Amino acid sequence: MREPRPNPVPLGRTAQRLTWPFLPPNVRSLVERRCGSPVVDAESQGGGFTPGFASVLTCVDGTRHFVKAASAVAQPVFADSYREEARKLGGLSDAVPAPRLLWSLDDDWVVLGIEHVDARLPRRPWSRADLDRVLATLAQTAAALTPPPEGLALDTFADEYAAFAGMWDKLRAERPDLQHIDEAQALAVRFAEVTAGDTLVHTDVRDDNILLGDDGRTWLCDWNWPVTGAAWLDTVFFLVAPRGDGHDVDALLAELPLTRDVPAESIDVALALVTGYFLRQAGQPVPPTSPHLRAHQGWYAEVCWDWLSERRGWSA
Repeated sequence: MREPRPNPVPLGRTAQRLTWPFLPPNVRSLVERRCGSPVVDAESQGGGFTPGFASVLTCVDGTRHFVKAASAVAQPVFADSYREEARKLGGLSDAVPAPRLLWSLDDDWVVLGIEHVDARLPRRPWSRADLDRVLATLAQTAAALTPPPEGLALDTFADEYAAFAGMWDKLRAERPDLQHIDEAQALAVRFAEVTAGDTLVHTDVRDDNILLGDDGRTWLCDWNWPVTGAAWLDTVFFLVAPRGDGHDVDALLAELPLTRDVPAESIDVALALVTGYFLRQAGQPVPPTSPHLRAHQGWYAEVCWDWLSERRGWSA
């Protein structure tokens, strides 16, 4: 184990979400009709960094349901995100470890009814047991999603993340204290050539998007923005947080079948790309709807920069 980096983010308590009593009465009625029973309890989910409604609902008949909702008028960005999640979930096969989309509504509000699973979030700092479970699931998922499901139109990783390489130009002016910007940018601009692939990549696998069941099953949640790219990308990006929590993730990369044959330079290129993004975003104003977002991005920026610097032999 390494020395962990203290995380200033209140894990599991980062979201400021709309709660069940404050949904419009017509939306609550629609949800109860789809659930098949009146709601008697609603447990808002505190993880994540968006303000959309996301609660586990318990009904009179004892059934439980996970429901997301966002106003198409007041929260158009998040409503679009939920529309995309519904589309992507609807295209996934049963071989993919994701809670199933059961129903959706799209009117003044976008509402998703998603399978409730009996599970917990991974504990932080990451334990080796939880880490191994997630890494095995990522390997299973990459195999199940190569090639991507037919008929599910997806952007490529190169197209979706084209703007990230330009973050280093902005950082050159905004962060004169950072050394090795030229070297980092030279890596980042090569990202399209090393991240190409024919796998559906989740792109946002982190602790608040993972559920661990007592029966040994592991689920990946929040399938809003998958793309096509290299099969190893989710594993590398996921390992940022375990590294920050003290794990020797380079040793893991050298052992895992999904990553052990990936050139070290390719991993450095991918790290340089997201490091520039996190460093830039961490310095932006704090959104009023997500008070912990910049602290989260700042922690990821520090972990990524330290990791990349160590791999390249730079002074961090």
